[in-house]
Amino acid sequence: MCQPFFKNEVDLHPHRIRYWLHSSENTEAPESFARKVNEICGLYQSAQEQSREGAHIVSTDEMTGVQALEHKYPDKLPLPGQCAKMEFEYIRHGTTSLIGFFDVATGRMEMPYLNSTRTEEDFVEAVKALAGTDPQAPWTFICDGLNTHKSEALVRYVAEACAPGMELGKKGKTGILKSMESRVDFLHDPSHRLRFVYTPKHSSWMNQIEIWFGIINRRTSTHTV
Repeated sequence: MCQPFFKNEVDLHPHRIRYWLHSSENTEAPESFARKVNEICGLYQSAQEQSREGAHIVSTDEMTGVQALEHKYPDKLPLPGQCAKMEFEYIRHGTTSLIGFFDVATGRMEMPYLNSTRTEEDFVEAVKALAGTDPQAPWTFICDGLNTHKSEALVRYVAEACAPGMELGKKGKTGILKSMESRVDFLHDPSHRLRFVYTPKHSSWMNQIEIWFGIINRRTSTHTV
């Protein structure tokens, strides 16, 4: 007769599931994957030293669809023997998007950018505002491969800041602006004061700001902030 498995014998949870995302670049282009991972790990390891030398290493990403909610009635304070009570009904005030910048050396969120959209122009404005706080310093931005992180507008901003007068070509046709790949090569150039380093495809776990976003989501959803 079959014996049932008990939790103290075999720690199985067949009723539970957790999603995961396969990193296709790891299997399809392992050398590229390893190169990107090693570069980002090296940046994280050197962040403190580079900070002392005046350089900034920043992890950046977007949090979209953030709901602006207002509880319809005030919370009730806790009483002896009773926990605090939070009003269930709320009023919607639309949604917003956050572009965050996590300083790897200090662990601080710097110059968060809030707007109802997250276009390539929004990303450029957010980067420009942050870099403007230390306009002569080197800045390295670690981000994923979203198209707004490889845009024509971003190339033009970096070129203006790092290589004024450079011929950029025409998007979709010639030069640096020709393709996303050519734009990435330019934005990733280590000789630039402003440069962008990209995580491998489907590897958001390499981006430290994702950890910060996860903590905020968990703590705000449980009212522990």
